[in-house]
Amino acid sequence: MAKQAVGLLETRGLACLVVGVDAMLKSANVELAGPMKQIGNAMCNAVVTGDVAAVKAAIDAGAAAASESGEVISAHVIARPDEAIEGVLPKDAARAPRK
Repeated sequence: MAKQAVGLLETRGLACLVVGVDAMLKSANVELAGPMKQIGNAMCNAVVTGDVAAVKAAIDAGAAAASESGEVISAHVIARPDEAIEGVLPKDAARAPRK
């Protein structure tokens, strides 16, 4: 895995997640891993990648911003994830091969 950390933000409501993702991307040098996803029962999540300190700062900023506009269910950072984790991370739609 090229990135050193993975951060996950899960909220109840898409608008709340968009606010959180905006804060994450503005606060640190991280990349959004694929599109934000709706899970069901109004739960949504987003995944960011980058170095450990940047992902930690981004998740903290995103969770704080999202909690002001809605409910944060979970915010978590995985430092130095195993390479097998790439199989479960969302793929970037812009980089995915087209069929």
